[in-house]
Amino acid sequence: RMMDDEKTTVAELKRLIRQFIDERNWTQFHDPKNLAMSIAIENAELMEHFQWLRTDQLDGIRSQPDTMRQIEDEVADILCYLLSFACAMDIDLASVLAAKMERNRKRYPVEKFFGRYERSDRESH
Repeated sequence: RMMDDEKTTVAELKRLIRQFIDERNWTQFHDPKNLAMSIAIENAELMEHFQWLRTDQLDGIRSQPDTMRQIEDEVADILCYLLSFACAMDIDLASVLAAKMERNRKRYPVEKFFGRYERSDRESH
């Protein structure tokens, strides 16, 4: 079946990545250190697409099919390595994201941070 964000679970994405890695006997290379480094490297490759753009140029990227395809490829690479990292470290992505968002809700309450951003650890208490 066709995968999309509306219907695909994180577990399905993890299975897809595990299957790909297992078919190639790459588990031996996918230790947490290598995967963390790979996430950072692919993230840097994503950042290169935006490196010298001004903020007013960002919307134009969406109308450039070749650039968008390259950006999508980098995002997919980051996601592949992140999913593989989560598998290698036995991390349940949905639960850790939910827990992190709950901590963020407490750290950045709407009534204090609506429409503005300031790191909460820099605020006076």
